Amino acid sequence: MTAVQASRDAQLPPGPKLPWFVQTIALMRARTRFVPAMHRRYGDLFTLRVPPGGRALVFLNRPEHIKQVFAGDPTTFHAGEGNAILGPVMGEHSVLLTDEDVHMRARKLLMPAFNGAALRSYEALVASLAKREVDTWESGQTLVTLDRMNALTLEIIMQVVFGVTDERRLAELRPLVNRTVNIGPLILLGWAYPQLQKRRPWSAYLANQTALNEVLYAEIAERRRATDLAERSDVLSRLLLVGADGDADHEPSSGEERARNERVDERDQRALSDAELRDQLVTLLLAGHETTASALSWTIHELAMNRDVQRRARTAADNGDLKYLEAVLKEGMRVHPIIDQVARMLTEDTTVAGSRLPAGTTVTPSIRLAHLREQNHPDPYRFRPERFLDNEIAPNTWLPFGGGVRRCIGAGFSLMEGTAVLREVLQRYELTMTERKPERTRIRNITCVPKGKARVVVTAR
Repeated sequence: MTAVQASRDAQLPPGPKLPWFVQTIALMRARTRFVPAMHRRYGDLFTLRVPPGGRALVFLNRPEHIKQVFAGDPTTFHAGEGNAILGPVMGEHSVLLTDEDVHMRARKLLMPAFNGAALRSYEALVASLAKREVDTWESGQTLVTLDRMNALTLEIIMQVVFGVTDERRLAELRPLVNRTVNIGPLILLGWAYPQLQKRRPWSAYLANQTALNEVLYAEIAERRRATDLAERSDVLSRLLLVGADGDADHEPSSGEERARNERVDERDQRALSDAELRDQLVTLLLAGHETTASALSWTIHELAMNRDVQRRARTAADNGDLKYLEAVLKEGMRVHPIIDQVARMLTEDTTVAGSRLPAGTTVTPSIRLAHLREQNHPDPYRFRPERFLDNEIAPNTWLPFGGGVRRCIGAGFSLMEGTAVLREVLQRYELTMTERKPERTRIRNITCVPKGKARVVVTAR
């Protein structure tokens, strides 16, 4: 280590002295226990080390510190670089992996598909697909909730994002998408080492990715020839219209976003390339499928564990009280964060949370620590949806969709979808545990899923 490097490292908050590869394995395989343990030992600000070469991740969880990161200048706080590990899956053009003007253009193109009238237009489709799924359940069966929610949300997102209704194409996509979702964190990590790509499991993933790309590019080519794009509401059709009739109109979601949109070249109305389309579609597929399925699985598990809450939720479902059902879903997301951390890479030396951090440091707001912080949410491990009805949730303490100009563009869709599915389930079935013990968490891809797949017994009402 050089004297300059040692001096820069001395500026970082404290952290474990374990070798960086040991810290990386702990973070990838057991972060739901490792990160809280580091918080207990080192306090609200601590440093972990990951590849390449022991790069610094500075974890934080206090709302005022998280606000500083989310409200920071996006030319200084690069989320795309912070998400670089997802590059092999999402692709270089992904809205999650780009920064500054490139990111804002992608966001501007995608936002109209998830706002206002477009969002409302999906409600009937979501309700219909939820009903079709629940119709297949039998009273008294043990439901492997995670599997069923994955199947349902995949159908929903394929129709919303791709507009695919052809059963042949759906049958091609399902297994390919599922294998992509199921990759483990160590595969993502190992992708940085090209020599591994000839060995399993990396070679198997590469083959699956090639097959998925072939199907996606075939769908894109077929859709480019379609004559009814303007009448279709799916995301792919909307994106293919870019360059044909100008950028889709949309009202930016915040003054901050409007200001940054001014920097995006309004004349850049060029049509998206096939590669750009592929990367945005895969991003929406994965981000909008696995996350919502996991959130629903955790929430159904909690409803089965908490009979009083379930009774009130059933009444809400019967009465069309979507506000309470949404509160139930939000509480499920709070107690069980699906994406439990986000990242911003610093492009210049910056003071964050009172510490002067060197350029190249990745600051990492921990969603898990923020959600389970006693000062943010009293009695944090208790499943109590009323928190979201009583104005108890302070800014920067509930973060399942991130925040700032990088807040998830599909947040509204995810809440609408999850609420509709919960209503369909609760109107039809009572939920009980197969055994009364809480689920543990497993890391799958970038998400935190129920290790036992949230098995519950469904009994017709």
